Amino acid sequence: MAQYELAQLNIALMKGPIDSALMADFVANLDRINALAEASAGYRWRLKTDDGNATALRPFGDEMLVNLSVWRDVQALRDFVFGPEHLAIMQQRRQWFEKMPQAYMVLWWVPAGLAPTVEDAKAALDHLRAHGPTPRAFTFRAAFPPPHAAAKQAAEQAAERFVDECPAG
Repeated sequence: MAQYELAQLNIALMKGPIDSALMADFVANLDRINALAEASAGYRWRLKTDDGNATALRPFGDEMLVNLSVWRDVQALRDFVFGPEHLAIMQQRRQWFEKMPQAYMVLWWVPAGLAPTVEDAKAALDHLRAHGPTPRAFTFRAAFPPPHAAAKQAAEQAAERFVDECPAG
């Protein structure tokens, strides 16, 4: 079993109230897309209310929707996000959501089996916004391996350097 899993947060600024005609197509697709995510290989957990979605949760403000989930790894999340059904909905996002002036999506590693809190997610997004992609908070374009993999890779590189060095110089 992996020591770490991938957490992801994305937020979106709605162009209108969630119950408005403007948001109706988005809302109509929520259950289907959420079910698709939950059936995806590598899906682990997502933040949701008893209703099964997170639209009632507004930790970033009244007009801001939040999506917080955990996946096996970056590839599992990438496969879902860029899969045809999810991608088709997200290609319509400008109908429902304002363009964000700063980072609105962040990825970070959490210990396996741990569901991150909204506070953890806010901290990761704040870190990304302040420092850019780092092993602590990153994006699809600048992804980092889980901590145990990074440590293993560093140890392997150090071992290779040691073997390549000739003590007789």
